[in-house]
Amino acid sequence: MLGNTSGLRPAQLKSLGNLYRRRIEPGRVGSPELARNLAELSHDIRREISVLIDRRGRVLSVSVADAKGAELPDLRLGENRLAGFHLLHTHPRGGSLSKGDLSTLFLKRLDAVSAIEVRNEGQPGLVHTAHLTPPGTVGEEEDWRILDPVPSFQIDEFDLGAQVSALEEEIARAARTREAKKDRERAILVQIDQGEFDAEERLEELSELARTAGAEVVHKELVYRRHLKAGTLVGAGKLEELTSKAYHLDADLLIFGQELGPAQAREIEAATGLKILDRTQLILDIFALHAQGVESRLQVELAQLRYMKPRLLGAGAQLSRIGGSAGSAAGGSIGTRGPGETKLELDRRRINDRLAFLEKQLEGVAVRREERRKGRARNDVPVVSIVGYTNAGKSTLLNAFTHAAEEPRRVLAENKLFATLRPTSRQGFIEGIGPVVFTDTVGFIRDLPKDLARAFRATLEEIGDADVLLHVVDVAAPGADTRLDAVNRILEDLGFREMPTVVALNKAEAADPDVLEREVERTGGIPVSALKSLGLTDLKDALADAVAGVQRQELALREEARERAAEYR
Repeated sequence: MLGNTSGLRPAQLKSLGNLYRRRIEPGRVGSPELARNLAELSHDIRREISVLIDRRGRVLSVSVADAKGAELPDLRLGENRLAGFHLLHTHPRGGSLSKGDLSTLFLKRLDAVSAIEVRNEGQPGLVHTAHLTPPGTVGEEEDWRILDPVPSFQIDEFDLGAQVSALEEEIARAARTREAKKDRERAILVQIDQGEFDAEERLEELSELARTAGAEVVHKELVYRRHLKAGTLVGAGKLEELTSKAYHLDADLLIFGQELGPAQAREIEAATGLKILDRTQLILDIFALHAQGVESRLQVELAQLRYMKPRLLGAGAQLSRIGGSAGSAAGGSIGTRGPGETKLELDRRRINDRLAFLEKQLEGVAVRREERRKGRARNDVPVVSIVGYTNAGKSTLLNAFTHAAEEPRRVLAENKLFATLRPTSRQGFIEGIGPVVFTDTVGFIRDLPKDLARAFRATLEEIGDADVLLHVVDVAAPGADTRLDAVNRILEDLGFREMPTVVALNKAEAADPDVLEREVERTGGIPVSALKSLGLTDLKDALADAVAGVQRQELALREEARERAAEYR
């Protein structure tokens, strides 16, 4: 493989080709003869030359480029192995190993990287070599160890083979030790701050999402960038830094707080070698983890497929686990014969078929839900819908209101995001009103992924059938005011912002007194503690007033309708 040879004369190309005939002793960095040939050629063409050498001493590729531009095979490396080849290249202007050389060594997991200084008249000078160090090595500040430079005639004296064997053995031993202790995926979180006032809150929320999904957060990074890089968002330098952190912290997952496009995710994954997720994928994964009922599972799968569709280039084999037709082995009808469909077309067909199936299933679920709603309307029982930011304590409050402390009436209430995904109704009692149906809804979140919002829209629209909304706010959480505003924006998008609403400032016992006082004044909310059953009497009184107001308004409308009917008759 001969790369980047534009502008060279035939004689120079022939000399480069002759490098493939050079063999060095296995386990060595190079030979004095190869070093002399490289220095002479590099001086002649006045450019850097890189050769890739495998562990058997064979030259695999020759590139007229620096270490970062060298032609490297596309190999899938084992977690505990190095690449299996090392890079030997020239520095026509002299100097030791550059930052680019060391970055290539680390990111490509090379056995070693070496640079030959080219002196006047094309004579080889000192040879500089570096190799990786095992993660967590004591006394090493960098990811690599730089050896003392040696003259070119001593280039074959360093036993690289023994060093590589010892290094891989150490990496494997450390990996086995970590694997024995590791029971969850270890994640590094990245939140980009473009000047938002709540960037730190978003990073903490991303950490809570990762914890809920089952990951162990080992590092959180807030990256300030006014303008995002088109391909990688944060730039190659920051990605290299994150890769280094993942190497030392044994992290296998990189989660971004921003939504990544398909091309961006692929480019970041190629640059880091890590599994890449964004906030949307994380939320979808949590929904899939917590989905219990038939309707919830259908809606989550629908949202996942809509999100995955533009990202599944060539992933048809994976889709067979989801569903879809395998097609016919026959010749096909007119217009389908020929060389056959491409992989992408098959992917799209499977996804589209599955999407149509799920949408049809959800239509049937919607019909049954509408029948239940009509049944409640005929009973003329007031309905209170409990809404709020995820993990604000809605389910705990529902249990406290309905005395559903034990199964099967007890509603799942966990200190996790999106523990409840389907509307759950329980009957309670409010003094002065009588029986009341309380409905717990799916938790809201700022910047709700559009695919999820579309999938759960029918469920969220059920909020509109309530007489009163009970908006639960976790007043002890950082940024309680921004979370309240985020819920209000979603309610406004659904057309429910003007409904009668009572605000419950939950977890008041753990809130900062100044913050609590400010939120009471700003929202007119009732301080409560659903977990400790504090303030529930005041909250029920406020709900009774709101429900009574709605009933009086409905009674007035009915009376007005009867009067108009009488006048008409």
